[in-house]
Amino acid sequence: MKYLLTGHQTERLSFRLLTPDDFDIWVPLFKEKNVALFLGLDVTLSPTGLCKAWFDKAFNRYENDLGGMNVLIDKQTNQFIGQCGILVQTVDDVERLEVGYSILPKFWNQGYAFEAANTCKNYAFENNFTDSLISVVHIDNIGSEKVAIKNGMTFEKRTEDVFNVFSIDKKDWK
Repeated sequence: MKYLLTGHQTERLSFRLLTPDDFDIWVPLFKEKNVALFLGLDVTLSPTGLCKAWFDKAFNRYENDLGGMNVLIDKQTNQFIGQCGILVQTVDDVERLEVGYSILPKFWNQGYAFEAANTCKNYAFENNFTDSLISVVHIDNIGSEKVAIKNGMTFEKRTEDVFNVFSIDKKDWK
């Protein structure tokens, strides 16, 4: 589980592993319009079904050393804010490392996604995991696109007709 940031902290956040006890806290994300679409999940599933699919994928990543999402906890309030992490992804038949992030709706537009994503980017480059990082963003997910750009990434290409790939090379990092 070398890509996980368990125990790391930022100014406002601490990182920990996802646990089954987090399920009910995470369901509200999937009640928001377009979230399933933006995350590439089956839009016909209920919010509970979507959350189950998310958790199954997260635990599969943990068990198979494919990186994973870390739970983000607000250090002052101890509230569950969202998830962010370094993920092993295959994009257009090429295995790459992605900085992924999802924030609970009540915490949107407060800078948490960038704070966590920037920490993941720095962690990946500081530990020489890769020479290039990506974030894969649905073409209609303007909020996540803004986070990727603020995180130093630029548009690289479109894939699967509905996802934009943003990337940053290590040489452009600092």
